Amino acid sequence: MWRIWLIFDPRRALVALAIFLFVLALLIHFILLSTDRFNWLDGPHKHAAAAAPAAPAGT
Repeated sequence: MWRIWLIFDPRRALVALAIFLFVLALLIHFILLSTDRFNWLDGPHKHAAAAAPAAPAGT
C-alpha cells in the first residue's frame, strides 16, 4: 500500500479527492432541490389541477 504513495503525491491526491467529493455533494444537493419531494427550501409545489376545485357533477 505504501508504494502507491510513491507514485502519487499525497497532498495533490487528497486535495483532488476533497474537491471531487465537494462537487459531488453539490451536485446531489442541487438534484434533490430540483425535485418536488425533497425541496427543503420552497417546500412541495401545489399543482394547478389539484388546487382547482372540481366542477359539479350534476351540470
